[in-house]
Amino acid sequence: MNATSFSLLMTGVMLNAGAQLLLKAGTNSVGVFEFSRDNIVPIGWKIATEPHIVSGLACYVISVVVWIMALSRVEVSVAYPLLSVGYVVNAIAAWYLFGEALTPVRLAGIGVIIVGVCLVTRS
Repeated sequence: MNATSFSLLMTGVMLNAGAQLLLKAGTNSVGVFEFSRDNIVPIGWKIATEPHIVSGLACYVISVVVWIMALSRVEVSVAYPLLSVGYVVNAIAAWYLFGEALTPVRLAGIGVIIVGVCLVTRS
């Protein structure tokens, strides 16, 4: 795998991870909700106009374009497992940004993911 391919893959992964974090920030802002016949319009509008959610969706759109570019250069059996790097990024960022737990078991899982990604990229 060359540097361009790897850069495209990691850009796609980071955009996808960033989208998740932005969506979480947006839902934190909106609060807990349920869609019902009575509130679908006001809640839908609140979600559609929440800046973090809009930004997260934009990151998803861009990540799809970047991911398609990456897939044109790399085998999907190599590219797809690299998406798991997003789990690592999100776990650490969620701990830092949102105060989510980073337990020893989660850290062990992160370690397993990192080892797996290293093995896949070397294959």
